[in-house]
Amino acid sequence: MARRYFRKLAILAKVENSYAVDAAPTGAANAIVVSDVSVTPLEGQRVSRDLLMPYFGDQGFVLAATYARVEMSVEIAGAGAAGTTPGYGPLLRACGLAEVVTAGQKVEYFPVSKNAEALTLYANMDGVNHALVGARGTVTMTIAPNGIPRYRFTLSGLLGPVTDTPLPTQTLTAFQKPLVASKTNTTFSLHGLQAVMESLSIDLGNQVEPRMLIGSESIEIVDRKVSGTTVIEAVSIATKDWYTIARSSVVGAMTCQHGTVAGNIVEIAAAAVQIGQPTYGNTQGITNTSLPLVVCPVAGDDEIVIRVR
Repeated sequence: MARRYFRKLAILAKVENSYAVDAAPTGAANAIVVSDVSVTPLEGQRVSRDLLMPYFGDQGFVLAATYARVEMSVEIAGAGAAGTTPGYGPLLRACGLAEVVTAGQKVEYFPVSKNAEALTLYANMDGVNHALVGARGTVTMTIAPNGIPRYRFTLSGLLGPVTDTPLPTQTLTAFQKPLVASKTNTTFSLHGLQAVMESLSIDLGNQVEPRMLIGSESIEIVDRKVSGTTVIEAVSIATKDWYTIARSSVVGAMTCQHGTVAGNIVEIAAAAVQIGQPTYGNTQGITNTSLPLVVCPVAGDDEIVIRVR
C-alpha cells in the first residue's frame, strides 16, 4: 500500500456558472498557490437514533446536513500587470466580493449583499481528490513587518465526489513572488496619520450558513461585519488623540498599500473606520497602541475595497 504524503497537495478553484454544478477546474487554468491548508472532508450533524432497548448501549447515529470545509492561506501579491485579475481572484469572489476590472489599470473587489458567487473547489491530497461545489466563505488579511502578507480563506461547500485522482499538473504563472512587509514596500494610513505600523489584521466577517432543507441545499452568506485590529507605534496626543476619537465615535479613512511597482501592488482601503478602545503595549521596549477597528459602510456595500494594480 503506497503512502500518501501530507505536503503533496493541489488546490483548484473555479467560479461556477450555475450554483453547485461542478465547474470542472483544471490544473492548467485554476490552480491556487497555497500554504497552511486544512481540509475537513465531512462536517455535519450527528442525529442520535435514541432507541429504547432491553439493555444499555449506544445505538449509533445518522449523519445529517453534511458538507465540507477547506481553510488555506494565500500570499497577498499582485497579478503581474495592472488590470490583470490575480490568480486568487475566484477565492475573493466566493467570499461575497464582486470583481470589477478596469483594463490596464486595476482590478477591484467590492462587497455585495446578494447574489454572491460560488466556487467548485478541488482539494487533491496526494491522489485523493475531495470536490466541493457551491462553496462560499470568508477571508481575513494579515500584514506584519518582515513577513509575507497573507489572506486566510475559510470556504464551505456541498459535498462532491471523493475519488482516487492523480495530482494535476499545475500552471501557476498567475501568481507573483510576494514582497515582505517593510518600510520600503508597505505604507499605512489611519484617520489621516501615516502610522508606524507593527501589524494589521482585517476580517471580512461573513456569516456563512450551510442551509440544508428539503428541496434545497446551499451554502449562504447571510451577513457581513468587517472588523480588524492594528498595532501602531504610540504617538503624542498632539499628533493624534486616539482617546477622543474613540469616545466621539468618529469614523475616518484607512489605507494600507503593499508593493510599489505596477503589477505587484495590493491596496486595502476603507472610507469609514471607527476606532474602539485603545490599549497600550510595547515591542522591543518601545510603546505601542493597539486599536480595534470597526469598518462601516457609507452608502452600502462600500465599506472595504481590495485593489490589485
